[in-house]
Amino acid sequence: MTPHISALVADVPTEDSLYEQTMKRFDRAAELLRIDPSLYRIIRHPQIEVTVYIPVQMDSGRFEVFVGYRVHHSTARGPAKGGIRYAPNVTLDEVRALAAWMTMKCAVVNIPFGGAKGGIRCNPTELSTGELERLTRRYTAELLEVLGPDKDVPAPDLNTDEQIMAWVMDTYSMHVRRTEPAVVTGKPLSIGGSRGRAEATGRGLAIMAQMCARTYGFDLVGRTVAVQGFGKVGSVAASTLESMGCKVVAVSDIHGGVYRRDGLDVRALLEHVRRYHSVVGFRDAEPISNAELLELDVDFLIPAATENQITRANADRIRARFILEGANGPTTLEADAVLERRGIVVVPDILANAGGVTVSYFEWVQNRTGLYWTEAEVYGRLQSVLEQAFQDVHQMAVQHRVSLRTAAYMVGLQRVEEVYRLRGIYA
Repeated sequence: MTPHISALVADVPTEDSLYEQTMKRFDRAAELLRIDPSLYRIIRHPQIEVTVYIPVQMDSGRFEVFVGYRVHHSTARGPAKGGIRYAPNVTLDEVRALAAWMTMKCAVVNIPFGGAKGGIRCNPTELSTGELERLTRRYTAELLEVLGPDKDVPAPDLNTDEQIMAWVMDTYSMHVRRTEPAVVTGKPLSIGGSRGRAEATGRGLAIMAQMCARTYGFDLVGRTVAVQGFGKVGSVAASTLESMGCKVVAVSDIHGGVYRRDGLDVRALLEHVRRYHSVVGFRDAEPISNAELLELDVDFLIPAATENQITRANADRIRARFILEGANGPTTLEADAVLERRGIVVVPDILANAGGVTVSYFEWVQNRTGLYWTEAEVYGRLQSVLEQAFQDVHQMAVQHRVSLRTAAYMVGLQRVEEVYRLRGIYA
């Protein structure tokens, strides 16, 4: 079955859609950069949007049909890059917005990828391993025309992992009649994954904290940290920052949170989560809600859970000095304005959580060359890339007297615009 590649007219974003909210940040950066409006009109729109309907035979024998999406926002700078998420509330508008974020994220850290995103509307907790495999393989087969190491390189995202990526790689490889590890990143080590990939986003957040300390003139030792979302990203960020001398005073997950003014023992907390699957009930700590955690008086707040956590409703009560966005889109447009007015420094998602896509790029390079790096080499290269990206964004912010978020969009958009201008528009 050939996927349907739709034009924008097939699903026009509304003014209050997530995509249009994202585009307002693009628009501000384009205005400050004085980008040619006719060229910007091209950059602003996705290149292709794919909608597929995926029949899956369930363990009971009946068939269900799931809806899946893949969006390429831009491939001007290289193959499209972006994760695949499995969630019951996935929409085309959400995937479209996330693909645009990926275009900016890859440009901000200056890696040769464009932006993409994918998703399947499903509840993976209700699916067996066999059903997940059949769903993943059929979705991959439907997208064969758009996937490929030189076209579109997916990765894990919400509710997907290295096993899902292994199935994507194998399905693609079977169709092209050769083993092709570079078609996907975030794979298991044994089939071409990179050392350090699973920890990269969390470590990247710790590097952002280091850069804040260096740039704004303070020592990390003793600085307080609160982490909303103690999953793959938040837990690594917490443990890494603790090893750097920070004091992690609060963490939370979907079930609730825990707080200890003198600092939590992150290693013991990780063991507690391994045993009980939640931070709730951790010894020597007080219970705290997710909402209360966001409003703690700390040096670093790391929202690493979901979108739209810091909003117009609570922005006036945020007391952190720095916000490091571990999740995509945790701060709304209205909240941004409030935080900026109050002098709270936000290191935006397209910079703060770019460690994952950076090491995904390293994995892709290792797959293409057949030369694999040690963990120390991966972390050294990651540190170098993210430090340079932070410096580029901070320099833009100082030059134009704008927030780090606006500056990050300006850096990314400037790099994308330059490529479009140099390549020209084929017509």
